[in-house]
Amino acid sequence: MMFVMAAVMEGPLADLSAWKPTECSIAKAMDIVGTRSAILILREAYYGTTRFDGFAARVGITDAAASGQLRRLTEAGLLAKRPYQEEGKRTRHEYVLTDMGRDLLPVVLALMQWGDTYLQPGPAPLLLVEESSGAPVRVQVRSEKGREIDLEELGVRLNPDYARARSAK
Repeated sequence: MMFVMAAVMEGPLADLSAWKPTECSIAKAMDIVGTRSAILILREAYYGTTRFDGFAARVGITDAAASGQLRRLTEAGLLAKRPYQEEGKRTRHEYVLTDMGRDLLPVVLALMQWGDTYLQPGPAPLLLVEESSGAPVRVQVRSEKGREIDLEELGVRLNPDYARARSAK
């Protein structure tokens, strides 16, 4: 049995053949974080890794790949370079999350949650909990009023501010 479940496309978006998803925010995000190594470097930054060698080793990529991804994530504004110096050594840089990088946390945790549910052969390897209470943490789609929203209840409409800005150009 096949179920058709989709978001509710509203207004001019209801006819999918009548518009193209230009300026898609998902596509723009994937241009920055759409590779395995980019997401895993962010995972490591969330776990506390800050040094180049740590990222390369923990993600399991070459120094060249780590360098390229760290440069891309830094240029995009998700990470920032911060100088540090160990005693008797030259100044080096570590990588720290910016607000933009921290704001991507729900996306990475949602991927983890989805992988735990559908890809792990047994129990999830890690548990996400509120550190102070031990209560489980889950990523969910909720309205501003706090109600969980299913796909069929999700409305997608053209943002009038975006439409005004586009027509002003």
